[in-house]
Amino acid sequence: MTKQTFIKGAMILLAAGIVTRLLGFVPRIALPRIIGAEGVGIYQLAYPFLIVLLTIITGGIPLAIAKWIAEAESQGDHKRVKHIFRTAMLLTVAIASVMTAVMLLFAPLIIKHVLPDSRVYRAFLMMSPLLLIIGVSSVYRGYFQGRQNMIPSAVSQLVETVVRIIASLFFSYLFLPYGLEWAAAGAMLGVVVGEIGGLLVMLWKYAQDKSRKGQKSSAAQSAAEAQGAEETGERTPVLRRLLGLSIPVTGSKLVGSLSYLLESIFTARSLAAAGIMTGIATAQYGALQGMIIPLLLLPTALTYSLAVSLVPSLSEAAANNDKPLIHKRLHQSMRIALVSGAPFAVVMGLFAEPLCRLVYDHPEYAPMLQMMAPVALFIYLQAPLQAALQALDKPGTALLNTFIGAAIKLVLIVQLASDPELGIYGAIIAINVNIVLVTVLHAISVLRFIGFRMKGLDFLKVAAAMIMMGAGAQWMMKHSPLPAEWMSLMLACGGGVLLYVLLMIWMRIIDRYDLARIPWLGTWFK
Repeated sequence: MTKQTFIKGAMILLAAGIVTRLLGFVPRIALPRIIGAEGVGIYQLAYPFLIVLLTIITGGIPLAIAKWIAEAESQGDHKRVKHIFRTAMLLTVAIASVMTAVMLLFAPLIIKHVLPDSRVYRAFLMMSPLLLIIGVSSVYRGYFQGRQNMIPSAVSQLVETVVRIIASLFFSYLFLPYGLEWAAAGAMLGVVVGEIGGLLVMLWKYAQDKSRKGQKSSAAQSAAEAQGAEETGERTPVLRRLLGLSIPVTGSKLVGSLSYLLESIFTARSLAAAGIMTGIATAQYGALQGMIIPLLLLPTALTYSLAVSLVPSLSEAAANNDKPLIHKRLHQSMRIALVSGAPFAVVMGLFAEPLCRLVYDHPEYAPMLQMMAPVALFIYLQAPLQAALQALDKPGTALLNTFIGAAIKLVLIVQLASDPELGIYGAIIAINVNIVLVTVLHAISVLRFIGFRMKGLDFLKVAAAMIMMGAGAQWMMKHSPLPAEWMSLMLACGGGVLLYVLLMIWMRIIDRYDLARIPWLGTWFK
């Protein structure tokens, strides 16, 4: 088993995250061209309900596994690692099986009374196998992350993405002659095939890990029988402790996923109340959730990798009562998230129209991106803060913060999206308020518990660099000598980012030690 440092583990997941996000834009670009914004809307409407069920099944279990396996590994308690893994797997399979049965049994009622468009039915049924597949994968992912080996998660993520892209586009095109609802179901079938590919990678990596451990310890087999009698007695406290953390974390995530489900329902019904036809409302919602938000979330490949690596690292530091290391890891995560996310926010705010035209061939949705770009930095900072709260045994606080933001968001959606003058933009205002509020509440909570805060001067320096980058990029876009719009956009973005990096170095926000950590390029700065 290869254990990585915090930064190395984050960089491995970052590399995989960047590749999968870039690859993930292939179906984001191609799918609207195959099934249109309305077809994407049908596909997206099925997702919120799936996310709710997956949250119940996997919400806090991978985090709990990663946290306690990291603790057990730091104490050399390998027997405990095995008990944690087995108990988590039994619990996850049991919950996933029950949820799949409930989902299939009540599908007609859910489609009729809960989801706002009856054409979602076939995509809804097609996604039912995902509950068990993703549930089992999440246990393996938590196991490897707890042992601070991010390579299996990265490889699985890459394989899942590649298979999903190919299968989703193939099946959506294959089923398109039967109608938009069948095309959306075909895209969902591609997701199932992709997740199967990712799970097979996890099973392969786990088999390799067991084989290596078997070769190192031949005495394990002789001790297994003696341990077997103890496992039943030990599994109960393991289960109790597993549920102790996973339930609050699941609750926190469930608030988010339920708010996502209610957001889709309330948005569709509020748009209908504003006098917008169902087909148009579905297309607008599909554009927001299937085109604009994924573009905005591109940099979360980094913040996700930081959050995943942060949990076991902070858990280990907390177990050793190493407060300086906790502050150091948090500062690293927040600084990287802030510095790397800022140029994306500038580009999406300034060049929303050419981006929507070149990427999706739908420039009419650019105002949505322009409205959301200013809050992008809050999205990127939120993941490390939430991971810190969970790693420090404060999942209840994260739950409360998420609940407050979700409640305010849903009230605002009903109030604003039903206004004919605002429509879908009312929903965007509500989402923006939620993002800012939850991030600020998380930051206040972390400050209260461990006294951590970012330096205000760092924010001022990054803000100044963003302004100068934006001015430079806009000037290059207007005065570009290149004939094609996409060439001018690439020149403006590349030149702007280069200016931003130079400003970051000049302002001493980043130094050669930060640059030395970048894979491949880092050797030039060592």
